[in-house]
Amino acid sequence: MAAVNLSNSPITQVSQTPVQTNLQPQLLTRLLLDLRGKRFSVDRENILSLPESVLLCLFPNGLVLSRQSAALSDGGDNDDYEELYGVDFDPDCFEFVLTFFQHAREEFYGTSNTPGLLAAQQQLLEGGSPTSDFGPSPSQNPLLTKQAIIVLREELEYFSIPPKDGKEATDVRGIANDALLDLKRKCGDYLLHKRNIFTALQRNVNKENNLAEQHLIDMLCMSGFDREDEWGYRAMEPSRCCISSIALVLLKTGIVHTTSPVGDRQVTVDYNQMATAQKLLLFWRKPARKCWWDGIEVDLAESGEPERTIKLWARRVWTLELSLV
Repeated sequence: MAAVNLSNSPITQVSQTPVQTNLQPQLLTRLLLDLRGKRFSVDRENILSLPESVLLCLFPNGLVLSRQSAALSDGGDNDDYEELYGVDFDPDCFEFVLTFFQHAREEFYGTSNTPGLLAAQQQLLEGGSPTSDFGPSPSQNPLLTKQAIIVLREELEYFSIPPKDGKEATDVRGIANDALLDLKRKCGDYLLHKRNIFTALQRNVNKENNLAEQHLIDMLCMSGFDREDEWGYRAMEPSRCCISSIALVLLKTGIVHTTSPVGDRQVTVDYNQMATAQKLLLFWRKPARKCWWDGIEVDLAESGEPERTIKLWARRVWTLELSLV
């Protein structure tokens, strides 16, 4: 059999083009965001630690964390820049969330000068606590190594039903007149100042005798909320009959930090509370939504004016989520 001439083989004649690794996209370390005219420069890690439901509002089309023009990069000093992302989101709400998460992170992990709660919980990770009958072992329980934050958001769209004998109306094109616009503004202002979190849902429970909704309220109040709590941030959306609200609380895990008379920090665990807290892990990276209609009658008459009752319908959408930072 004649020997095969490898030099004439079509396989060996194909030139191999080396892979240019410098064309790989570079990951951004910081993102420059423009939220309705207000700019924020935020670390990538801080962005990724935000709740999934908030990220979906910030980047409904997805978030690209690599520099898109990296293939054109020449490696010079001008490559170290931040790309600007325009975002249609309330800047004050975004700042409220960033501040809360930063304070929670510092309290749990500590700062360069002050140790955090995690340092005192090392004994739990090393098996220094009694064995629990609830959930995974201490070394596998993320509530021991991460700061857990309950995130509750509400999107409220409201619809004002004016009285039949009122001046409020729309033209042939469906555009509201000044009287109807004024009525909508007053209804929005009325709802904006109703800041209690659970009032509307409790009203629906009482009306429909919905046990599932009552259990939701009870679970949230056992996990960190109080029945008289108010929304941490609440504001009208521009040019819309819509109010956005958000409340953030630290998850009550049952881990209690105390200081002994001699100044030593001690950690104990209420495992019944820990079992309740672990139920909230179902909402980690998996936001859950609830929607219902809420109808009320309100009197918008000014002082000294006759009674002016308006029917006000609100479509409320709650989003519940657990974040670990």
